[in-house]
Amino acid sequence: MKEMVTSTDYRHMSIRALGLHAQRIGKVFAHPATWAKLIRERRWLRPRLRVYPTKAKIGVRADRPNAVWHVDCTILKLLDGSKAYVHAVIDNFSRCILAWTVDDRINPGSTCRILVAAARHLGATVAETDVFMDGGGENVNSEVDGLFDVKPLRRILAQVDVSYSNSLIEAWWRSLRHQWLYLNSLDTLATVRRLVGWYVREHNEVLPHAAFDGQTPDEIYFGRGEGVPDRLARRCHEARQKRLERNRQATCSRCPRTGQEELAA
Repeated sequence: MKEMVTSTDYRHMSIRALGLHAQRIGKVFAHPATWAKLIRERRWLRPRLRVYPTKAKIGVRADRPNAVWHVDCTILKLLDGSKAYVHAVIDNFSRCILAWTVDDRINPGSTCRILVAAARHLGATVAETDVFMDGGGENVNSEVDGLFDVKPLRRILAQVDVSYSNSLIEAWWRSLRHQWLYLNSLDTLATVRRLVGWYVREHNEVLPHAAFDGQTPDEIYFGRGEGVPDRLARRCHEARQKRLERNRQATCSRCPRTGQEELAA
């Protein structure tokens, strides 16, 4: 039985099929439940490890704010069956949401508005900003094309011009949806705008990012959080020392007391 379970010749068979096949070829006559029980108890490992193709673990990573932006749109279904389309621009280096909008339909003007709003953060910079976006109709049209005729913005179509996807902003969509929007009643477009606006402020100004040692996206984008990691590390060290001292001073009925404690008693 162990030989059949661990053999590569039968790795494509389920336990039930393997038990019935063993009966048909006259090797083992046992119920499939018995097979499952023995496999579990004796910890026989079946050679069924799937071989996955290698994937890039790290995608596009910028070395400064405004070097790479990601633009995308996500669709939300409201309680009345209508839809809300949320567009946003996120900075790759800081994960800061630079601009966003909510519309009741796919609109090329939405992409233009958020790009123009995000471009106000560029100031007098002369360096180019790579803007990653999908090849949808809201991103590839005459209105949006005009924004890329003049520097510093340069459009890059994800999985067309480069092999990378637009996964960084898609990860933020998942956080927005599952950590906030789906916890509320999405009844109207105005409600969605209010909820998205609140979460964008919370994401940019309040929520610490694990990739930045506790700094918020705003602190990374504007360079205001340089002392945060050191301050947190110092506070953690102080809290650890206080916890050790408190634990060492704690006593119970089973712990022997020192002479000074006995005299005080």
